[in-house]
Formats: sequence, structure tokens, C-alpha cells
Amino acid sequence: MSRISRRAVITSATIVPVAALTATAQEAGKPASVFSPAQMKTLEAFIDRLIPSDETGPGAVEAGAQNYIDRQLAGYLAAEKTAFLAGLDDLDAYARRTQAKAFAELNPAQRDEILTAMDAGRGEGFQTARNFFNRARRLTLEGTFGDPVYGGNKNGIGWDIIRYPGPRPSVGPEQQRLDQPATPYRQSAYGTDPEHQH
Repeated sequence: MSRISRRAVITSATIVPVAALTATAQEAGKPASVFSPAQMKTLEAFIDRLIPSDETGPGAVEAGAQNYIDRQLAGYLAAEKTAFLAGLDDLDAYARRTQAKAFAELNPAQRDEILTAMDAGRGEGFQTARNFFNRARRLTLEGTFGDPVYGGNKNGIGWDIIRYPGPRPSVGPEQQRLDQPATPYRQSAYGTDPEHQH
């Protein structure tokens, strides 16, 4: 069985430009949570396997991708809320059927086995498995690497992972040199309003 790797997920994020990640989320407010505590645990367990913390750095949970997904489903992406919650519940039910435990209670290898089956469209009795996997994966990428103003990418963690210094209004010659790493900026393109920093 193939293993879902952090490197593969992050590399695939290059097909989603940072500008697109920030453009998807139009709602910057703080709506109420759409997830029950149990659903949030399932979501965190899911996104933790997509971009886990490892020796190369923090992962999606540390970046707050779950907060981004929560906020968007409560606001701008409210039309997707019912389908997303159903997909999350189906994921947990599938884990209970096949592993006799809730998804959040499984070890990393067991979670990877389920996610690999979903990605390949092999989630028996979970008809929307592949669609849900792809949508949740996309939202995880947005929440990890998008602008922090939308609730994810806490403290610029996601930008540090991909070595993106953050949006800058202008740069000098010393910041354009290719023989040295870019100095992190870690500020939202929308300013430093503490109301939007999480």
C-alpha cells in the first residue's frame, strides 16, 4: 500500500498558487463553529495525516488549517457545510466499520490506510469518499498555506514550510538576492489587525 507523504502533499501544493489560496476565502469574520467536538477531533486527525508534523517542521494542525476550514464552512463556503459534515461523519463511520475504532483513535498507519483507500476511490460503503478526500485536501492546503487573515497559517507556519517569505509592498536589492534565503515577513496581505490574527 502506498503511503501518503507530507512531501507529496506539499509538493502538490505548487499547483495551487498562493494567490489562489488566499482568493478562495472571502469571509474574514469569526462565525460560530460548524463542528461538534467529535467532528473537530476527526478533522484534526484527518488533516494531521495529510500534512503531519515531522522532522522537517510543523504540520497542518499546528498551522491551524482546521480553524480555517471551520471558519470558511461557517461563512463563505456555507453552501458546502452539509456535504462536508456528512463526509466527515461518513469517514468516521467507515473507520468504525473497518477498524472498529473512531478515526481519531486510530494509529497513523491505520489512518493512512483509510486515507489511501479514499484517495483511490476504494472506500466501500463510503460513496463520496474520493470527492470528500479531494475537497478536504484542498481546504487543508488553503488553511495551511493561505493568508493568515482567514484563520489558518498561524504565525506564518505554512509559509515557513514552503519558504515563502510573505507578501511585501516593496523589497530592496538585498532582499532580491538569490544566493541567500528570503527574510520571513509573516504578515497578512491585509495588514496587522490583531482581530484577524490567530
